Amino acid sequence: MEANIVLLPGDGIGPEVVEQAVRVLQAAGQRRGHQFNTHAYLIGGCSIDRYGTPLTEAALQACQAADAVLLGAVGGPQWDDPLASVRPEQGLLGLRKGLGVYANLRPVHVYPSLAPFSPLKEEKLDGVDILVIRELTGGLYFGQPRGREIVEGHTRVVDTLAYYDYEIRRVMELAFRLAKGRRNKATSVDKANVLESSRLWRQIAIDVGSQNPTVSLEHMLVDAAAMRLVTDPARFDVLVTENMFGDILTDEASVLAGSIGMLPSASLGDGVPGLYEPIHGSAPDIAGKGIANPVGAILSAALLLRYSLGLEQEAVLIETAVERAVSAGYRTADLNGTCTTSQMGKAIIDHLFIPLDREETRS
Repeated sequence: MEANIVLLPGDGIGPEVVEQAVRVLQAAGQRRGHQFNTHAYLIGGCSIDRYGTPLTEAALQACQAADAVLLGAVGGPQWDDPLASVRPEQGLLGLRKGLGVYANLRPVHVYPSLAPFSPLKEEKLDGVDILVIRELTGGLYFGQPRGREIVEGHTRVVDTLAYYDYEIRRVMELAFRLAKGRRNKATSVDKANVLESSRLWRQIAIDVGSQNPTVSLEHMLVDAAAMRLVTDPARFDVLVTENMFGDILTDEASVLAGSIGMLPSASLGDGVPGLYEPIHGSAPDIAGKGIANPVGAILSAALLLRYSLGLEQEAVLIETAVERAVSAGYRTADLNGTCTTSQMGKAIIDHLFIPLDREETRS
């Protein structure tokens, strides 16, 4: 197979982790006889500095024409003026809208060897394997009207949480479809006791659930879900929720894996290039030091192979190499390890070329 992949390394540690993800991706392609052509563009703060905008039309068009997009991270203190009219995050939101990727998949898998690095007791982490599906292009982050005004001498701000029924239905249908390939359990997270948008969310969840009777559906308020993620995380299989709730809950869930640097994500739509990125930020405090954890970006490349290119075996190859490397003791500083970013990438590549055991798989 030959595929065209756009790289958006972005700001902070983004270029460092994307570099390692590409190394691993190309190594997997070499082993399996695929050719991955990569083309890099700017996004975020570096694009503001160069072009005055966080996402140029040329970059967006390249992404739309690609087979998949691999992103690093955006933002940093030099662009962190809350009153600025142009901000790095606008590039990311514009990219999601421009690609039409409405569902963000964030798998949370706990490697047994990393359980001691989680603040939770190890017995609570046994069997934790969660797929969080976050609606990505609606809700508070995109609702209108929004803004600030001066009213009788006071500053008043407005954000709007808005959803169309079809926006909820399509992400809910995806959640049930993916649950059927896992443990047939879906947890829909909302705030239906307070929010009108959540009442529609729950109504549609019930309707889609009735059409998928083989999948067990439960409803959970977001505050209860936040508690259950740290008191009983193994109870979850597929967890589906709206944009802001998903943003917050997945960062909370990152502690289960021992470090936010371990978690990948895939943003998908209908017949459009997928967008793949680690869930961590740009980490400007460690940028340029060569100590960032590239595993989240590398596992995002594995998701790229699975969901955009249909290369399941190659995805498993990378996921298995990551697990082997971590279990062998290769870790970066966030996990009390001594590996540099590039050394971690090399360790995973080295384990990539060890033949898979007959029964060795990763969920």
